[in-house]
Amino acid sequence: MNKTDSKAIDHGIGPASNAALPRVSVQQLAQMIDHTILKPDASRADVEKLCREAIEYEFFSVCVNPYWVPLVAGLLRSSPVKVCAVVGFPLGAQSAEIKALEARKAIGEGAREIDMVINVGALKSGDDVTVLDDIRAVVEACKEGQALSKVILENCLLTAAEKVRACELSMEAQANFVKTSTGFSNGGATAEDIALMARTVAPKKLGVKASGGVRTLDDALRMIAAGATRIGASSSVKILEEARAQR
Repeated sequence: MNKTDSKAIDHGIGPASNAALPRVSVQQLAQMIDHTILKPDASRADVEKLCREAIEYEFFSVCVNPYWVPLVAGLLRSSPVKVCAVVGFPLGAQSAEIKALEARKAIGEGAREIDMVINVGALKSGDDVTVLDDIRAVVEACKEGQALSKVILENCLLTAAEKVRACELSMEAQANFVKTSTGFSNGGATAEDIALMARTVAPKKLGVKASGGVRTLDDALRMIAAGATRIGASSSVKILEEARAQR
């Protein structure tokens, strides 16, 4: 689902009184969500619970740190839920070669999507060549492994001009998505950033993932209205329960 119509959909959820927010079905919403656990103290039991929830609520994917990919791939093997792994997380300061190696290992162990963090310092230094090479290394690893690539910009650390440049470099590197945040810095997704990213990547039709601080149904719907095509959240079950209650 690349775009969500802002018109009401049969059995849709969302406040009908607010025409600015989209009305989507519970199933459509679930299929836009990467059910996420990235906290450093996540235990095996936490990850197993995440996978059970993803299967029950029919989320699009489970997003985890690379260490958990083999476990998650095994738990989700008989389900349509995909495995997503983060790379260069959370600072993005590793070399391009290390990020590409990390991506290949995760893909080899079962990841079908890779969310990589850009080299924020290089971007802010105006070193677009390094940033492009950084993104391209992971994108090429993903293409080799038939996985989707998402580029995390960490928008709270960037100016508007830097966000646009990061999106342009992601398009040039032929990434599949751009993503707002890691959730580990000093700010998360905003509707304004989603709208800016969506406008910038529209020529190449990249997806836009809103991640960081999306905790309620209203949060999710506002991101979708702004142009998000995927939502990353650890509050996914709460969001879906809110959606079910509005049916």
